[in-house]
Amino acid sequence: MINTIEKLAAYNVWANNTLLGRLDEIARSGQEIPAVCLRLFSHVLNAQHIWIARLTGTQSPVKVWQEHTLEVLHQLHEQTSERLHQMAQAADDAELHRTISYSNSVGDSYVSQVSDILTHVHVHANYHRGQVATRLREHDLEPINTDFITYCRELTAAGKETVSL
Repeated sequence: MINTIEKLAAYNVWANNTLLGRLDEIARSGQEIPAVCLRLFSHVLNAQHIWIARLTGTQSPVKVWQEHTLEVLHQLHEQTSERLHQMAQAADDAELHRTISYSNSVGDSYVSQVSDILTHVHVHANYHRGQVATRLREHDLEPINTDFITYCRELTAAGKETVSL
């Protein structure tokens, strides 16, 4: 059976790295990265940190809408994207069915299953990467394609599987 959560986690690493590469290109060209793009991508990586903290019972070092520079976004990506992938790879059936209790950024309490959280993190990131693409285009900057199928096609072209089965 294909581990879809692991596949989404691997894709998330690629998509975040691909978007960061595009933001780097914009910065190197001397153009300004729109603040809204930095804000939205900061939110993506902050959320990853926050969900890792919830899953591990630790304190998040960032707030949900805290804004970061491009340099800090690279650091947050390095700290969180692959970590989520590793967590998805290591999650057995018991872990995926485990529930955690947590409070959101406004203090509301919830209980969620780890499998739902790991799915949400990647769907959430994809939603906001799409917003970044839209905002780049609105500022006359060409966005980068971070579609899931593009990731799969690149792996196929490189002769790699998308994820271990």
